[in-house]
Amino acid sequence: MELGIINSAFEQVGISTAEGLEQIKRIGFDTVDLFADPLDLDRSARRAMINTCRTLELPVRSICCVAVGLIDLNPSVQRFHVDRCRQYLDFCAEADARNLLLVLGEYIWQQEVIAPEDQWQWAVENVRTLGEHAARTGIEIAIELEPFRASLVRDADTMLKFLDDVGLPQTVRANCDISHLYLMQQSPAAIERLGDRIAHVHLSDCNGQVHGDLPPGRGVVPIFDYLQKLHAIGYDQTVSIELEYSPEPDYIMHWVELSYRVTADMLRQLGCRA
Repeated sequence: MELGIINSAFEQVGISTAEGLEQIKRIGFDTVDLFADPLDLDRSARRAMINTCRTLELPVRSICCVAVGLIDLNPSVQRFHVDRCRQYLDFCAEADARNLLLVLGEYIWQQEVIAPEDQWQWAVENVRTLGEHAARTGIEIAIELEPFRASLVRDADTMLKFLDDVGLPQTVRANCDISHLYLMQQSPAAIERLGDRIAHVHLSDCNGQVHGDLPPGRGVVPIFDYLQKLHAIGYDQTVSIELEYSPEPDYIMHWVELSYRVTADMLRQLGCRA
């Protein structure tokens, strides 16, 4: 497996993109995932980001996209987000990324106003449209599993149903987030159920009660057991550390370095670091 990190760990505490990427390389990560919206970046800014990664020999594996508008009740909003996600996919191709990490969001109004099956179907249809575009560019879409009660995709059952309904098994696949699985009381056995449909992996820790994105070892998630199961099913791609919205921004460098050391040691024990 490769060990990566999402660059937002640095960006969200005010460290520039270039400096954050340099620190990621210095610490020893194999790869990086980018949290960057192509609609907020002009062509020169996107090119500079990609060139920095290439100069540092830091391959981009995934670009993260939150697109809750794909399930908005307004068709115009859905169309905008389909087009926005297409631009993300083109950005992925430009950066030689393997996948677009896609966050779908949650049912609105407690599922009491809009029928939840309608929002589900909007998500299926729009992701299928995006999957067809992705297939033409050679990019996969990795659907995020979010640990919230109203999330469309929140556990192995809803993930598998969503992937089946989209019906593009070679292109639209699963992101396996270890902390999120644990929060949803999904044991490592859930990884066996997802199997070869896993395109990408996120890794962080939490207190077992609420979403936290803590460094591995700072919470209660049995991360080694999940990594061991990933290794057992033959997953050999990227595990990306996710440290979002740190409550201790002044200590982010320590958080990232700690996350690297702890995770690299677990991968070493498993004998599966690329």
